[in-house]
Amino acid sequence: MRAAKVTRMKSPALHAQRPPSTLAVAWRQLLRDWRAGELRLLMLAVMLAVAALCAVAFLSDRLDQGLRRDAAQLLGGDAVVASDQPTPQAIVDLAASLKLSGVRSATFPSMARATEAQGGESRLVAVKAVGAGYPLRGRIALRESLPGRAGSPAPGEVWADPAVADGLGLKLGDTLLLGDASLRLAALIETEPDRGAGFMNFAPRVMLAESDLAATQLVQPASRITYRLAVVPGPGAAVDAVGRFVADAEKLIETQKLRGLRLESLESGRPEMRQTLDRAGRFLRLVAMLSALLAAVAVALAARDFAARHLDACAMLRVLGQPQRRIASAYGLEFLLAGAAASVAGVLLGLALHQVFVSLLAGLINVALPAPSVWPALLGLGLGLSLLLGFGLPPVLQLAAVPPLRVIRRDLGAPKAGSLLVLGAGVAGLAAILVVLAGNLVLGAIAAAGFAAAVLLFAALAWLAVKLLRRVVPANVSGARVPRWLLLATRQVAARPGFAVMQVSSLAVGLLALALLVLLRTDLIDSWEGATPANVPDRFVINIQPDQSEAFRQTLADAGVKDFDWYPMIRGRLTAINNEAMQTRRFTDDRAQRLAEREFNLSHSADLPAHNLVVGGRWGSAAPGEVGLSVEEGLAQSLGLKLGDTMAFDIAGQPVQGRITSLRKVDWSSMRVNFFVLFERAELPDLPATQISAFHTPPGARLDRELARRFPNLTVIDVTAQIKQVQGVMDQVIQAVQFLFGFTLATGLVVLLAAVGSTREARTREFGLMRALGAPASLLAKVQRAELLGVGALAGFLAGMVALVLVALLARFVFEFDWQLRPWVPLVSAGCGALLAWSAGWWSLRGVLQRPVVQTLREAQAE
Repeated sequence: MRAAKVTRMKSPALHAQRPPSTLAVAWRQLLRDWRAGELRLLMLAVMLAVAALCAVAFLSDRLDQGLRRDAAQLLGGDAVVASDQPTPQAIVDLAASLKLSGVRSATFPSMARATEAQGGESRLVAVKAVGAGYPLRGRIALRESLPGRAGSPAPGEVWADPAVADGLGLKLGDTLLLGDASLRLAALIETEPDRGAGFMNFAPRVMLAESDLAATQLVQPASRITYRLAVVPGPGAAVDAVGRFVADAEKLIETQKLRGLRLESLESGRPEMRQTLDRAGRFLRLVAMLSALLAAVAVALAARDFAARHLDACAMLRVLGQPQRRIASAYGLEFLLAGAAASVAGVLLGLALHQVFVSLLAGLINVALPAPSVWPALLGLGLGLSLLLGFGLPPVLQLAAVPPLRVIRRDLGAPKAGSLLVLGAGVAGLAAILVVLAGNLVLGAIAAAGFAAAVLLFAALAWLAVKLLRRVVPANVSGARVPRWLLLATRQVAARPGFAVMQVSSLAVGLLALALLVLLRTDLIDSWEGATPANVPDRFVINIQPDQSEAFRQTLADAGVKDFDWYPMIRGRLTAINNEAMQTRRFTDDRAQRLAEREFNLSHSADLPAHNLVVGGRWGSAAPGEVGLSVEEGLAQSLGLKLGDTMAFDIAGQPVQGRITSLRKVDWSSMRVNFFVLFERAELPDLPATQISAFHTPPGARLDRELARRFPNLTVIDVTAQIKQVQGVMDQVIQAVQFLFGFTLATGLVVLLAAVGSTREARTREFGLMRALGAPASLLAKVQRAELLGVGALAGFLAGMVALVLVALLARFVFEFDWQLRPWVPLVSAGCGALLAWSAGWWSLRGVLQRPVVQTLREAQAE
């Protein structure tokens, strides 16, 4: 009776003690494993990968938003038609029929002068004549102005850059002479929306009203002027009016064969920086992808080690009756919680890192950027969860399938096919994220496929190396004449081929990524820094007449200029290729169409320019009496030209035809005089030509004033400010590249730590057994050191060999710069791999030899 009463009293309490939920169990396991340090390496790898991806994605997202927002302002309208002749009436009528409002402008180089009372100084300027209503998009920001100035210059006055006023010694209200016109300086320009970056726009701006242009008498039949018509929707215009205008204008240009016209877009906004920024962008994306791939390796290794530590505990849970589903759910939730926490931390770190990029690139990003959108954060979270799902969960899910018999049979617990499905889903997710990050399906696919191929290659080579090692290791240690520690180390590696292959492969992948980054970073920075050496020309002089050549060269010599470019310059329009008249519609590429429409700056030379490289054919191989042409390889690719083709030009009314005998590679960032087409002849006396020269001004020389005094017809272009701007861009991009480079090195070191630390438990048991059999700790320390150095050296050598191939391919097809073979890279990589593996081993395995032998044996017996 008492027993029944007791039972009734206890039953409510027993009923209340329900088993904890799976989420609660997962949370407790997460806290316990975090305190034990078993998840820290895995979460650190995920956080670093997500941070690297988000830093690049946030920056790219904000730049794209800003460019889209400011595109119309940078163009001065929603669409712009540019030409080297006044805008054809058909285009103007088309805009009017679509109810578009338009503003015309004309831009050309000229010399501005101060009055004699102000000193009589002169300066090359970029003149811009604008119509009423300019600009249609954006606004002109003024630094200083006379009262009431806004919008655009009024008739009878000019607005100018501060450099014009400083160079001519003028102040607001003074008179500025432009051609035959005397105009009042009414404002100093801070910024203008559609400045552009053409060669002549390097000169400071002088802006005047279109109605004053005729009075200057600067527009002559042979004048080089760029005319622009900017349009925006006017009252009553349709929503798609601008798009229809662009499409119809393209048809008009093609059907009416309007030569010299082009539709401008944002792509032509900053061509002088595009190559540098494109290279930097591709490098940053490559770094982010490598970070993600390295993190995948680190997560896989850390998860494998985590699963190995929990196999026996899960086997005991199976013995106690826990179902597989509950065990799998608990560990799955634990990893999802760990991955979510690491991913959120990575997103926040990436958000902070991208602000560092914005500050490092402050000189380039000179506008207020929009706030970041949410998609980079979602991309980072997706990467973190994909890493955990694809590379962390498969070995952990095996814990649920551990049979209870493992408590007495340690050979049980093989992988199940279910985890392979999870692995496939995770790998697919990672590949999709890499494609999105690359911004290009081909580049993303190459990165993912190249990573997989590298892993397989390293595993195969490591397996062959272990097989070879097992053949050369003596079977009898006592009879060998080599140090015992070396024999034990080699036998230990050969006895565990699976461990050795895993370690060498993972270390090699990590070292490959580091080698790629180091080599690419070095080559990129060298190419950028070499683009503007100390003696790069800072003056370009055009319109040197033949009878002025000797006097001009003597003036340069008297000023101390010893090395300068000197070429004849001939203006010509391409009229036929292989005797077929030029037609724009034969080209589908926009660049090819623009090149077909424009006039070329041609030249001739008996010798190949020193800064050009022949990449096809042979210089000077034309037959006697034949006109040989050397064509820049980019132009040849755009126009579909090849060796042996003929090109016909109209030069001042004279038809000239030649055959292509060589193709040249030209470095357009060299700040030297370069030409698309060169005649391979010392003289062409029948063709009208002027000379062009480029030189570096000696310190302290007042050469500009001397040239202006002796040769008033010359146009002297000072590009010192542009060189400083380019050098500033290079410095900022280099800082950004180095910053993310150093950040990614940390991810590579995490891989090394994970690769070495994954064998900690196995080493602990082996060394404990050896010490129990009498091996001194000093001998085992040498064995461990030799094994780590050997594995690291092998991995580094393999990584160096593959890195040489990959860097050559990336340099040629992705980054487009010259690459020099460095045969010493595999040896240096092997030494660095050995050093890094030993350092990572010292950190990860520092407590193995200090562990008491009794504790190790008791744990082994208990298991």
